[in-house]
Amino acid sequence: MIIVTGGAGFIGSALIWALNQRGQTDILVVDAADHERKSRNLAPLKYRALIAKDEFRKKLSAGAYDPAGVQGIIHEGACSSTTETDWKYLEENNVRYTQGIISWCVRHGVRCVYASSGAVYGDGNRGFGDDPDVFDRLEPLNLYGRSKLLVDCWARDAGHLERVAGLRYFNVFGPNEYHKGAMQSVIAKAYPKLQREGVIELFKSYRSDVPDGEQRRDFIYVNDVVEATLYFFDHPNLNGIYNVGTGVSRTWNDVATAMFAAAKKSKNIRYIEMPADVRAHYQYRTEADIAKLRAAGYTHVFRRLEDSIHEYVTQYLARDRHLGEE
Repeated sequence: MIIVTGGAGFIGSALIWALNQRGQTDILVVDAADHERKSRNLAPLKYRALIAKDEFRKKLSAGAYDPAGVQGIIHEGACSSTTETDWKYLEENNVRYTQGIISWCVRHGVRCVYASSGAVYGDGNRGFGDDPDVFDRLEPLNLYGRSKLLVDCWARDAGHLERVAGLRYFNVFGPNEYHKGAMQSVIAKAYPKLQREGVIELFKSYRSDVPDGEQRRDFIYVNDVVEATLYFFDHPNLNGIYNVGTGVSRTWNDVATAMFAAAKKSKNIRYIEMPADVRAHYQYRTEADIAKLRAAGYTHVFRRLEDSIHEYVTQYLARDRHLGEE
């Protein structure tokens, strides 16, 4: 049995789909189908059972799972909101939850791959290197990033990074993210207005050295994230923290241009004011250093941004009759 936490969510459901393509259906999904979109994410998937997070945590602590029957845990369950301000909630849901899973896996010799985040790098002024020696110098810009960094540091200090893999996902986008509300990618959020009004709104820049729309991100398609995650799941000898991004940053203007091309519409970008609460913690650039990922033998060629957006827009967003209703 493989346990996938957050399995009804964005990356988790995509991982289960990929496992199903391998013929793997003995999967325990840890999540709640508490949103219509999450129920839709689960609908085409094959798995053994769905269990709520709190019940799973209790059973794990009580020794209800025989380690011999667990092939591994892929831990994707977390609060992914970069604007969450309730630290107690993040500490319990992101930090302690993850620590419990890692501890159980290490104790029983079960494979564990868990989701960290590129949010740990803050404004990027201290680089984007995933060497454990630099963790203490990083300064996340939000509490979400702080929760992810705390787990990485704890795992390092406890010696667990010799036996588990933590993956720092960068700016992931793609199908099955629609339940995330404000935390959807800009691509998903901008598409309905693009279709209705023929315009895409992007935030203005508040730095004199960065023109409007030229803020940069390391955008990575969810299919590529799934490939990387399963690579580490399949190679239990590869442990530690690894960045999972393309290694190339692109601008929001690039994103908009690719969306207009995919939708076969004339380019029309409107730059709008950035909310004050976002402005205070805004990342102007993310770009994964993937040297360590490549050194681990991962040779997969990441998709070009334009190709990923074309597939996402034409094969998913354009065909979704309910997009923008929630």
